[in-house]
Amino acid sequence: MQGENLIVTLENGKVILTDEKGGKAVVTATDLTASNGVVHVIDSVVMPK
Repeated sequence: MQGENLIVTLENGKVILTDEKGGKAVVTATDLTASNGVVHVIDSVVMPK
């Protein structure tokens, strides 16, 4: 996010990420183990300003 804010909210039991432009992404899967760490999946791209 290049130092920009990412707002995290809970709406109807879903975690929503909102970027500085107002774009939203829903977290669709959490805590998936990968070879280099843990992954959380979102349904769209969040962008910096």
